[in-house]
Amino acid sequence: MIEAYFEEVEGVLQDFPNIRSYTLTKRIYNLQQGYIGGTITFDAGWRLEFVEVKDAEVAEKLKYRYQFMDEAHEPVFRYDNAPHHPEIQTFPHHKHTINSIMASHEPPLRDVLLEIAQLARRSVAQNRKLPE
Repeated sequence: MIEAYFEEVEGVLQDFPNIRSYTLTKRIYNLQQGYIGGTITFDAGWRLEFVEVKDAEVAEKLKYRYQFMDEAHEPVFRYDNAPHHPEIQTFPHHKHTINSIMASHEPPLRDVLLEIAQLARRSVAQNRKLPE
């Protein structure tokens, strides 16, 4: 059922300690299909906007977009399956970065959050001053 999938998404969000807040919008199309999307704000002021259209009986999402932005709301990366890059080997799945578009498989939300957590750790490590 689609409601169980929505609960799973909320559970993933509650598992991540560096999330400051989030808002979700859910639409149930029928018992199996629905839409979930929202905005996640991280402690560093970073933001992830996401959309998933899901059929609970199918492994892949019907549609998805994960747009990650820095504290100035400048894009850092985006995963999506919009069919606008047929040249990519994993079409329609791909990842946009600041300088490129690359092959990518459909990432679970948890993996996107882990990628952001790794970026946060690197950011802290680069800005941390060593004791004198």
